[in-house]
Amino acid sequence: MHIEGFIKYLTKEKKMSKNSLEAYERDVMDFFAFEEEKGIKDLAETTNTEVVGYLLKLKNEGKSAATINRKLASTRSFFNYMQNAGIVSGNPTSGIKTPKVERKELEYLTIEEVDKLLDSPSENPRGMRDRAILELLYATGIRVNEVIAANVEDVNLRIGFFTCPGEHGKARIIPIGRPARQALERYIYDARNMIIKDNRSEKSLFVNYYGQRMTRQGLWKVLKEYAEKEKIEHKLTPHILRNSFAVHMIQNGADLKSLQELLGHEDIAATQIYLSVTKNRIKDVYDKTHPRA
Repeated sequence: MHIEGFIKYLTKEKKMSKNSLEAYERDVMDFFAFEEEKGIKDLAETTNTEVVGYLLKLKNEGKSAATINRKLASTRSFFNYMQNAGIVSGNPTSGIKTPKVERKELEYLTIEEVDKLLDSPSENPRGMRDRAILELLYATGIRVNEVIAANVEDVNLRIGFFTCPGEHGKARIIPIGRPARQALERYIYDARNMIIKDNRSEKSLFVNYYGQRMTRQGLWKVLKEYAEKEKIEHKLTPHILRNSFAVHMIQNGADLKSLQELLGHEDIAATQIYLSVTKNRIKDVYDKTHPRA
C-alpha cells in the first residue's frame, strides 16, 4: 500500500521525529482499514466521498476535532505523496475543510508557583536530580522527549548553554541561567555519580534508580509528586512548564522570533498563541484602570 515509501519520504525529506512518523503511519493505516471495510482495494479508486465518510465515522466515534484534523492532515499528506509519485492522478482530500478546533485556555504556572516547585526537592541525590530536571525544564522550555534524550555532553556549564537536538533534526543551543547551571552542576558532579555507581559508561543526563536513562513515565511521575507536595492546582506536565517558560518570557519583553527559536517551533504561528496571554492581561489592566472602560 506504498506506506513504506511514504514513511521513507517523511524521514528523508521532512526530517520528522520518530514519534511523528509513528503517528502518521497509524493515521494512514487507520484510513486503509476504513477503505477495506468499504471494499476499496485500489487507492486510485478513493474519492472525496470516501474521505468525508471516514471523517464522519471518526466524529461518530467521539473523536475530538483536533484528532480528526490530525488524521485528515496525515491522509492528505499521504495522497500528496502518491500524486507526486504518479501513483494516483488526484488527491481525494482536496477541498475538504478541517473541523474547527475550540482553542483551550492556555495552562501555565504563575512565577510564585514555579518558585515553590523549584524549591521543593530535598538535598539528597534524588532531590538534586529532580531539582536539576525542574530547573532545566523551566530554564529552557524544552519538550519532554528532549529532556529524556539529553546526554551529559549536551550541557556546557562553563558557558551556560544546553544543546538540544530538536524534533526535526535541527539542533538548537539554548542559554541556561545561573540557578539552572548551579542545580545541574551539583547533580552532574555529585548526585549523578552516586546514582549510576559503577556504570561510568552511561551517557544519559538524567538517570533513574538503576542508573539508566530516565523514561517519559518516570519524568511525569517526578512532576506529579512535586505538584501534589506543593498543592499546585494544575495537573502538572512538562508541557505546562514549557508554557510557563514561554509566557513568562513574553511577559518580560521577549520578542516572538527569539522565542520561536528557543522553543524550536517550525512555524511562528505556533509561538503566537502565547501572545493571547499578554493581550488578555492588557485588557484586564485596561478594564480595571480606564475611567470609561
